Amino acid sequence: MALVTGANKGIGRGIAGRLAALGLTVLVGARDTARGEEAAAALRAAGGDAHALALDVTDPATVEAAAARIRERFGRLDVLVNNAGVTGSGRVSPDRAHDQVPSTVDLAMVRSVFETNVFGVITVTNTMLPLLRRSPAPRVVNVSSHGASLTLNADPDGPLVALPPSAAYSPSKTALNAVTVHYANELRKDGFLVNAAAPGYVATDGNDHSGFLTVEQGAEVPVRLATLGADGPTGGFFGAEGPVPW
Repeated sequence: MALVTGANKGIGRGIAGRLAALGLTVLVGARDTARGEEAAAALRAAGGDAHALALDVTDPATVEAAAARIRERFGRLDVLVNNAGVTGSGRVSPDRAHDQVPSTVDLAMVRSVFETNVFGVITVTNTMLPLLRRSPAPRVVNVSSHGASLTLNADPDGPLVALPPSAAYSPSKTALNAVTVHYANELRKDGFLVNAAAPGYVATDGNDHSGFLTVEQGAEVPVRLATLGADGPTGGFFGAEGPVPW
């Protein structure tokens, strides 16, 4: 039983599809109920067991209601993929996200990005923890980004050098990584494996489809972390290439 937030499109939908293909029952978390139902129906048509779940990570009431539905219908949760996220810049490629330059950034935009990408993850994770504790092998995956890496960002000759500065999206993912580590430390003794995933530069609405990876390719790392065996890592940050530097 897996819940994927923001699963009606993009990387989230790719993750939901891969998990369903592996035989998991998948809950398609979506703010827009109609789009969630459409995505779940498509997964069922492909042979998966999928159900739409109304959930806005920035609205605690909808998160509580979603947890109540899971508890009543399924009894537990084995996998939580915190995928829902926003860039703050709208549908533009990262090299055009000039509104994120720190010296001129709109603070309201920064707050809105953190509200979804960090506070929303904490809200959903804490609300779903009682259901995850009922699983014999609970897994939590937080969808991050290579842009979260302070090491990569600080390297003037590194792979991110061509991108403009970011005062909202990238720092929000850095904060998400920090939160991931602390959840992993707290929950390790209870058998949880909690990791952050960097899907790569995937073509999505968030970057105006400028990415060079498909959503199916972007789903590979999150799905691998969502289905780790008992000897798998926890408190890590991983991309397709392996561990990503903090």
